[in-house]
Amino acid sequence: MAVTEPAPALPAAHEGILRRQSLRESAARTYARSLPIVPVRARGLTIEGADGRRYLDCLSGAGTLALGHNHPVVLEAIKKVIDSGAPLHVLDLATPVKDAFTTELFATLPQEFADDARIQFCGPAGTDAVEAALKLVRTATGRSGLLSFTGAYHGMTAGALDASGGAGDVRVTRLPFPQNYRCPFGIGGERGAELGARWTENLLDDPKGGVPTPAGMILEPVQGEGGVIPAPDAWLRRMREITAARSIPLIADEVQTGVGRTGTFWAVEHSGIVPDVMVLSKAIGGSLPLAVVVYRSELDAWQPGAHAGTFRGNQLAMAAGAATLAFVRENRLADRAATLGARMMGRLQALAAAHSCIGDVRGRGLMIGIELVDEEAASPDALVPPPAPALAAAVQQECLDRGLIVELGGRHSGVVRLLPPLTLTDEQAVAVLDRFADALAAAERSPQRRTDSGQSY
Repeated sequence: MAVTEPAPALPAAHEGILRRQSLRESAARTYARSLPIVPVRARGLTIEGADGRRYLDCLSGAGTLALGHNHPVVLEAIKKVIDSGAPLHVLDLATPVKDAFTTELFATLPQEFADDARIQFCGPAGTDAVEAALKLVRTATGRSGLLSFTGAYHGMTAGALDASGGAGDVRVTRLPFPQNYRCPFGIGGERGAELGARWTENLLDDPKGGVPTPAGMILEPVQGEGGVIPAPDAWLRRMREITAARSIPLIADEVQTGVGRTGTFWAVEHSGIVPDVMVLSKAIGGSLPLAVVVYRSELDAWQPGAHAGTFRGNQLAMAAGAATLAFVRENRLADRAATLGARMMGRLQALAAAHSCIGDVRGRGLMIGIELVDEEAASPDALVPPPAPALAAAVQQECLDRGLIVELGGRHSGVVRLLPPLTLTDEQAVAVLDRFADALAAAERSPQRRTDSGQSY
């Protein structure tokens, strides 16, 4: 379909737009602070700013854009619905568009799960789907407690924040998430993960442990905001065994890891586990807002209206999402993500050998994290150096100066994150890594940027 391109803003208008944003928008804005650009066009991996500069986008809407910006199959699906005259707002009524989306989604899920599943359409954000999942398991079990993990991120609403790693006063039991590089037990590897599993099992079975049987356990197969930390497959299987043996529903938060991102269509497929509940959003809407909870029918204890949302019937998102799911499935983009992601991590690991400020390279598929560290600040008895958030922010800025958009994450914002679209070509991958390597070298040479990397907007 033909796309009408917006007229580019004048270069002088670029600064004015940014100034007005800083004056009128909430202090809670985030990406606009570290990425002071004004996008006016986008296609695939590329964004063009109002100032005429072009950027390679390795943020992809925080993982939302599985096919990149304005993919033709997504635009065509949206146009088809608009041209059909179908209603765009339908609450939770049945429509052909919703039926097609649900059919396509269920076709991608692990068959054992899909064969006995129900779907709840939620408000348009992933955090609302998390809230729905927590409400669901509490309703179904009659229990109220929750198990979650250090470093977790499940959204910004009250219940989702309670289950996230940065929570303050909560009613949630926090369990250790396994890490190789910064293992909470100081040993990493299979042994570290096994100790975490034993701790979980002991806590649940200890009559004096202070943790009554909870309503559910929620986890991310790969922690994204926590620093791109993949859960070991064996550990995930242990969590499934522990929860199943105690009739504790297991909730897999696949908001960011789903739709081929980690090298399988859903990240739980790496370990072979079948959760009781899956929370899905971001890429399932094909770039438009959509969030759902899919769960075993046994848990379907809702009363009518128990969880609702005015915009849970987003027809354009369902059409774009069905087209995206089908394209990823038919073109085996999950396999492509696994292959290209492994190649990119291999080159990054080679870069780490030449730059001591790279403490760790990790990830799965095209969900990659590079943890930057400060070797000079390491104490003699430290197992690994402390994170280097100022350096990470400087690298992010140097990347932007070179036309590369990256995000930061991790406990101390010391992890540079790469979330390129699954349609990334070999040539584009090389360009991304070349720009990152150049930015890293520049940030290392610039002490001022390493200590003062704040943005003015």
